[in-house]
Amino acid sequence: MQKITIFTDGASKGNPGRGGWGAVVADGEHVLELGGREDHTTNNRMELSGAVEALLHAPHKDASVTVYTDSKYVINGITKWVKGWEKNGWMTKEKKDVLNKDLWEKLLDATKARSGKISWEYVGGHVGIAGNERVDEIASNFAEKIPVTLYSGPASNYTIAIENLNLDEVKQKDKSASSSRSKAKAYSYVSKVDGVILVHKTWGECEARVKGKTARFKKATSANEEAEIIKSFS
Repeated sequence: MQKITIFTDGASKGNPGRGGWGAVVADGEHVLELGGREDHTTNNRMELSGAVEALLHAPHKDASVTVYTDSKYVINGITKWVKGWEKNGWMTKEKKDVLNKDLWEKLLDATKARSGKISWEYVGGHVGIAGNERVDEIASNFAEKIPVTLYSGPASNYTIAIENLNLDEVKQKDKSASSSRSKAKAYSYVSKVDGVILVHKTWGECEARVKGKTARFKKATSANEEAEIIKSFS
């Protein structure tokens, strides 16, 4: 039976902010790269858009499909939550409209249009998995309006080893270090908006300033680090 491999990702610069999505669809003979963007959106909407477009463009409706994504929101939604939402008229248990209902409906319809089995697999983001790295690059470039050449052609000519799911140990360690740092207590937060740098004592103050804007911001864990961030932002 024909097998299809899909990688998909979404990005939002600001969340909400300018966003992009990327996808790779491969059936063993042909590889198709996809991408798109929105001026003002969220990361979750871009993650969903990538999954929707990938399934809509996947050939061989009776083929088995494996979708690799670093979005647990997408995986949990399509495998656990969506049937209950549909049954309840797209309302949550709290009787509120399901967020991103329009895209969840499209994704559900895209899965129903296929007769082959669809498996949803989680892959860690930014840990060196080739397929995930490529769709992240596509999504980020579209979000930033950076030109990107999308491939469509024979699998034999595709230079990215999407069949390789091994982690890059260096990137995995870097991500672990970054995760540990994100959990460290903040000394301050530094933001730069329209060329003006400010220091905030709480994340709430920083978030209120940068949300929805083209901005730079970073957490400092010490006075020395705060000074280094201000210098780098300058």
